[in-house]
Amino acid sequence: MNCPECDAKLNIPEDAAVGEIVSCADCGADYEISKKEGSNIELKEAESVGEDWGE
Repeated sequence: MNCPECDAKLNIPEDAAVGEIVSCADCGADYEISKKEGSNIELKEAESVGEDWGE
């Protein structure tokens, strides 16, 4: 599977689970595995969670 951002090859382990985060080694974009059925994998952009300073 290729990175939606830069089209580089994404290295997704065979045992990756839904909800797991994968990162592109080339551009650094993070994606969450949203659906996995056999070898068909759907990605969505991972939500970046900001620091919570207790405010």
